[in-house]
Amino acid sequence: MNTSLSIPSSASLGSAPTRPATALVVAAFAAVYLVWGSTYLGMRLAIDSIPPLLMAGTRFMLAGGALYLVMSMRGAARPDLGHWGHATASGALLLMAGNGGVVWAQQTMPSGVVALVVASVPLWIMVVEWLRPHGRRPTAWVVLGLIIGLAGVVTIVMGRGSLGQRMAEPSTAFILVGANICWAIGSIYSRHARKPDSALLSVGMQMFCGGVLQFLLGVLLGEPARFDLAAITATSAWAFVYLTLIGSLVGYTAYIWLLQVSTPSLVSTHAYVNPFVAVLLGWWFLHEPIPQSVIIAGALILSSVILITRFSSSPK
Repeated sequence: MNTSLSIPSSASLGSAPTRPATALVVAAFAAVYLVWGSTYLGMRLAIDSIPPLLMAGTRFMLAGGALYLVMSMRGAARPDLGHWGHATASGALLLMAGNGGVVWAQQTMPSGVVALVVASVPLWIMVVEWLRPHGRRPTAWVVLGLIIGLAGVVTIVMGRGSLGQRMAEPSTAFILVGANICWAIGSIYSRHARKPDSALLSVGMQMFCGGVLQFLLGVLLGEPARFDLAAITATSAWAFVYLTLIGSLVGYTAYIWLLQVSTPSLVSTHAYVNPFVAVLLGWWFLHEPIPQSVIIAGALILSSVILITRFSSSPK
């Protein structure tokens, strides 16, 4: 994927009502589908020798700061305090809580299993859309999808590997599900929040603010005491570079931009592809097992996502 996707002109990605080019939309969906599937492996490799929240926070601060600087140099209007407030709220939900919970869970959960739990995000997006003021009431098919999706998540929490070990400790699974709910809330909030005219400037602000909050949370949890710069392996270092340049500047930027030009339920269809990419890469590079419980859970969650996205009405 060409990284030029992350720096089109602010005019083309601003708040103007012009319809975006089909090729750009397709490229953005491809980035979200494929790049994000690979970031689970990237996060797992990066945290081998870098504490998770310090790693993730630094990644997003660098990517967000760079994007903000580039867009400012290209003439984007200076954001006001209200814009920064909304960017901080979005960053807290999407990155500190959402991404932070995911990267934290990968310390003990296989990357492919984490990706399958994250695949249930469309389920939570639908719940948030339903419960928010003036939200949309789900159809019977969507309710069925919600039930099936929850069954898939429970299967992962209760399931065991080939040697009888738990695939996920209940406390870790609880944090990961909470991260998914925060990501869903953040996705809806980000779509409706007041933002600068330049969508990419807004993305840079979100990433920077969210990264700062992730980093501070890592400090509060004592991660600096476990960090040794000299102990960082080459694999972790390259994974960090990949996550910063490709996962953040390309993948996250494409996701936030798509939320502005498409619907949350359609954008969340990345959950169809991400788990397959993550499970395959985890099995190939990390030799992560794929027990029967994971296959069953994956089938349930993906069936849920298909039902929810297929039978959800477009938001008003």
